[in-house]
Amino acid sequence: MASSGAASNLWVLLGLGIAGVFLAARRLRRPARPDHGAFIARLELLPPPQPPPPQAPHPLTGLCFAIADALHVSGYITSFGSLEWAKTRDAEVQTSPVVSALVNGGAICVGKTVIDEMAYSIHGENKYFDTPTNPAAPDRVPGGCSSGSAVAVAGGMVDFALGIDSIGGVRVPGAYCGVLAFRPSHAVVSSCGVIPVAPSLDTIGWFARDPSVLHRVGHLLLRLPYAGIHQPRNFYIADDCFELSKIPARRLTQVVTKSVEKLFGRQVRRVNLESYMSSRISGLSNYSNGHKNGDSKFPLLLALCNAMRSLHKREFKDQHMEWINSVKPAVDARIVSDLSEDGDSDIDGCQDVRKEARSALSELLKVSIPLGTHDKCPISVSLIARHGGDRFLLDTTQTMYTTIQEQVEILAKSSVSSKQAMNEEAAEAAKERGNAAFKEKQWQKAVNFYTEAIKLNGKVATYYSNRAAAFLELTSYRQAEADCTSAIDLDPKSVKAYLRRGTAREMLGYYKDAVDDFNHALVLEPMNKTAGVAINRLKKLFP
Repeated sequence: MASSGAASNLWVLLGLGIAGVFLAARRLRRPARPDHGAFIARLELLPPPQPPPPQAPHPLTGLCFAIADALHVSGYITSFGSLEWAKTRDAEVQTSPVVSALVNGGAICVGKTVIDEMAYSIHGENKYFDTPTNPAAPDRVPGGCSSGSAVAVAGGMVDFALGIDSIGGVRVPGAYCGVLAFRPSHAVVSSCGVIPVAPSLDTIGWFARDPSVLHRVGHLLLRLPYAGIHQPRNFYIADDCFELSKIPARRLTQVVTKSVEKLFGRQVRRVNLESYMSSRISGLSNYSNGHKNGDSKFPLLLALCNAMRSLHKREFKDQHMEWINSVKPAVDARIVSDLSEDGDSDIDGCQDVRKEARSALSELLKVSIPLGTHDKCPISVSLIARHGGDRFLLDTTQTMYTTIQEQVEILAKSSVSSKQAMNEEAAEAAKERGNAAFKEKQWQKAVNFYTEAIKLNGKVATYYSNRAAAFLELTSYRQAEADCTSAIDLDPKSVKAYLRRGTAREMLGYYKDAVDDFNHALVLEPMNKTAGVAINRLKKLFP
């Protein structure tokens, strides 16, 4: 179970990592290959025998996996995405503890997979081993740096795979290839037996198609105890990040919003990440690269991206420039160009920005969840939680995955006219204006905005429930009761609607009906304190 209340908050982003915005996948042309070019070497690391009954079998029994070619396996040279690197290295004498833990847990390791040269890029291309073919979009790059691992999972060749993530090396290919991709909190999973890229950023992550497999692997690697699932209290959608998509934002956020409402009976809160971060991170002006506020739609996010890339570049140089200068390998021209740009970065300044960003979001933990396709390309969202909230995020991902896929199907099958889509967008905007007015205690103004939202789209339970909250503040209890009833008809799992109707009925003197509503809210959400307090109060007044 999550150890603190902070772990009960989730942010939902589209195509955005703290390292920066995902790049548009470039088109490629290449012939089909049996293994999609995912592997550089096939091998077989077998698990130990099963323990005798009544002991439980190994937790990963029946699963097979692959590893990115930055992790060591005894007897094999770790090529680090470069044949020239491999020429200067001997075979390893020890296997990475993470790989050994998975094998000892019952899984079979079947091969090493392609990564970008020296794990530096996030494109997924490699001149030595060729670029793996993206099974979800064969004419597009698979994303990197852990391209082969994502492709092996997406192509069904393994159940799960390990990758390395410094600035998106697991999350980006997971999103491009349409599979689940998990980056745990930094330093939670051992990085021993892994070639470093940028040590303060490097994290071993993993891919899976099945959320239960993602969870099983995480349970073992994170050494989690068995405990109950902690439900999230708040979901935040970073609206400005969804503006980066060519797909209408409403169509994307609707999938997450409806899933949250269906599963948890909660509303999704919307924030502008640019505004949220602007007052919480100082020193970003040094990383604007000359951009003024008018030059970029998201100047702060761009500066944050630049700071992270500067830190990544500086630490990579510290780790590998001595080898590059001494061996003089034919390193990819794009890497050489990037490493030669500007002078040495202020690493202390970069670290300060990183700490402030972590403090502001209370996170450096992410998982990419596929949402289907658009224009024959995969779409994904990223769920993020606070640093250290790994178990909480794994549990939430497993809980939400099926419902998210159901909502994707519903959205894909719906024949929404352009006028209807425009009305939905306008209704959502009216609701947000209503929320702002409510926050400012302008109750009648909030009612007017919520009414506008309902006129534009009368099929959203949240609009009625929110208007009911404003009516309660205006002591318009009958209108509040009626709105809550409409909300419950649309969404029988709306906890807030039951709580607000219970409050309205209590004020109207319908005490038995009020108790029924509060009890129903407790059934849906057993730990809800508001419902519990209300029931106890009414029982004391009317035993």
